[in-house]
Amino acid sequence: MLKRKIEETLAQWKSTPGHNPLVVKGIRQCGKTFIVQQFAQDNYENVVYLNFALEPDKITAFLGSKDVYTILLNLSTLMPEAKFIPSKTCIILDEIQDCPDARTSLKSFKTDGRFDIIATGSLLGVKGYGERAKKKKNKKLAKNSIPVGYETIIQMYPLDFEEFLWANGIRQEAIDAVKRCYTEERPVPEGIHHAFKQLLYRYVIVGGLPACVNKFLETKHMGKVAAMYESIIDEYKDDMVKYADDADKPHIRECFESIPRQLVKENKKFQYSVVRKGGRASQYAGSLQWLEDAGIIRRCYNTFTTELPLSGNAKDDVFKVYPTDIGILMAMLDPGTRADVLQGNLYGYKGAIFEGIMADCLHKKGQGLFYHLKDSGLELDFLIRQKGECIPVEVKAKTAKAKSLATAVKNKSVYHLDHAIKFGDFNVGREDYLLTLPTYMEFLLEFEGVEDINLPILDIDEVNRMSKDFLKDE
Repeated sequence: MLKRKIEETLAQWKSTPGHNPLVVKGIRQCGKTFIVQQFAQDNYENVVYLNFALEPDKITAFLGSKDVYTILLNLSTLMPEAKFIPSKTCIILDEIQDCPDARTSLKSFKTDGRFDIIATGSLLGVKGYGERAKKKKNKKLAKNSIPVGYETIIQMYPLDFEEFLWANGIRQEAIDAVKRCYTEERPVPEGIHHAFKQLLYRYVIVGGLPACVNKFLETKHMGKVAAMYESIIDEYKDDMVKYADDADKPHIRECFESIPRQLVKENKKFQYSVVRKGGRASQYAGSLQWLEDAGIIRRCYNTFTTELPLSGNAKDDVFKVYPTDIGILMAMLDPGTRADVLQGNLYGYKGAIFEGIMADCLHKKGQGLFYHLKDSGLELDFLIRQKGECIPVEVKAKTAKAKSLATAVKNKSVYHLDHAIKFGDFNVGREDYLLTLPTYMEFLLEFEGVEDINLPILDIDEVNRMSKDFLKDE
């Protein structure tokens, strides 16, 4: 069984007093169903599992009244073997996007409080995409509502590189050794360095979708892994047909299939004319949004400046597009590309692949994607926020110099940059402002979260006392 970081998140949710129903979102085939079922089996005496995509008859249990007693009565009729034991039962609502009434009922389950609910959904952002347009046209309001404040939503991703290391038997001691070299800015011992480089190349060609990782571990046969990716991508295309508005279906597929061309040509931004000759944003902008809402792609936005906040400085209409998992990108490239990667023959793909690895890493860490491009041609591959600073990051397939990076950091009055990171085919090193790291160390990048903010202690009683004294003096 693959070890996943989300297991800790699930445990924290369960241990939180008065927790809401949980909604686990994520791209199709990222492992949601398996991990949720495994967690429920390990942590509850009783589990009731419903899959609305495979068992559409279960949808009827949630129609009409959203009273928990009525819903359980309906489910008991449809599932005579099911047991609903208060405080000991976890109810799993899989593919909840196919039953909006079940999503609405989460408020009732929260208020009732007798059962833990875990829902999963692959297309929660796009379910009803076509219906919404039709309702707007007909001036009708949606029947169902999202239970804001009565559910906790978490995002699940395919395996990241660290999880892939675990899957391949790399122990924590090896990861800690690499991490020490990263934090102390010292070279990684050659044997470990070589092994991690090879493991990164394997991650690139296998990707992070659990079924594909398992197939690789079982067979070590890339042909079988490739066949599995082909099947999964067909599932994505089926979703485009099933859930999208009729007028947009061909446009969504065209946008998706253009991604390799967009990246391999190393275009400085996503171009609608590459999707189709003469293509315009008015034709394809909605289709691209559908792919993003479905979790299949992430946009990397160009920024006006190299300053924080990155999202506030982003240009909404100038962006690149990356698949959310490096394995998806590899599956969309020419046959034989995986073998080329292992042999170091990257040809025109090197920019797409190595930028794709960085995008994969940042996305799975929950980070937004940003880059900086000027009309002069100066381009910084990625911008990240670390320790309250904007840090430019360059990614190289080999050991090429980063001219734009050097220019930007040297011109502090224009770019306001003090530090920079370059990833490539070399060991750890530093030269003044520039930290050079091997590409496999991208997974060690750390980012601030809300929990990292230390608020100063305020003596409220003292504030009240001083205010009282001030008023007396008046």
